[in-house]
Amino acid sequence: MTEYLTASEAETEAVGRQVGATLQAGQVILLSGPLGAGKTAFVRGLARGLGCDDAAVSSPTFTLVQEYAGRTRLQHVDLYRLDPDDVDDLALDELRDAAVMAVEWPERWRQAPADAIAITIEPTGETSRRIRIAGGAGAPQRSMR
Repeated sequence: MTEYLTASEAETEAVGRQVGATLQAGQVILLSGPLGAGKTAFVRGLARGLGCDDAAVSSPTFTLVQEYAGRTRLQHVDLYRLDPDDVDDLALDELRDAAVMAVEWPERWRQAPADAIAITIEPTGETSRRIRIAGGAGAPQRSMR
C-alpha cells in the first residue's frame, strides 16, 4: 500500500495526476471516502495525468457517467444514488476496456474487478487528506509527503 498526505486540494489533484500518468485503458480505480473527501478533485488530477481537459471534470452524481477524451479516455462514474441492483444495469464491465474508469462509491458495485486499484481518501483536516492506494497492476509504489 502507498500512502500520501496532502495539505490542499491542489496537492490532492497532484497525486491524482501522478497516478493518472501511469494508467492505461482497461484499468479501474475504485475511489472511497465520505462526501466532500476530495474524490472529484482526485479525478481532476487523474484527468490531467491522462491528458484530458481537467477543467471539464465535475461530479457525475446526476449523470452517473461522464467521459473525457485525452491521451487515454477517462470514464468517471458516480454510484452514490444507485442501489447495487441498478449498478448491474450500467454494464460497467463492458465499458471498462476502452478507457480508464474511476468509480466513486464503489461499494455499490458488487462485481468490481479484482485487479482494480483501490484508493481511499480520508479527510484529516479542513483541506488536508490521507490518500491510501492499494492493489492493481500499475498502482504507484512510493509515497509523497
